[in-house]
Amino acid sequence: MANTYDFDDDDKDLKATAGGKFKEFDCPDCNANNPVHDTFGDQDEVRCNYCGTEYRVTVSGEGRVKFKEV
Repeated sequence: MANTYDFDDDDKDLKATAGGKFKEFDCPDCNANNPVHDTFGDQDEVRCNYCGTEYRVTVSGEGRVKFKEV
């Protein structure tokens, strides 16, 4: 079963660009910081550069970021 991780951007310091996109994330599994060359946002998939785990990103209207392992 895939894990879902819920992060509030205030807690994790995820800062969205003007278009609601993000430039980095902390891996929910191994906690490594991952800068992203292209930005990512709601419904995008990201991969941890360290442990290789892939996540689908969901961003709520309030700015809460959820990572669901795919």
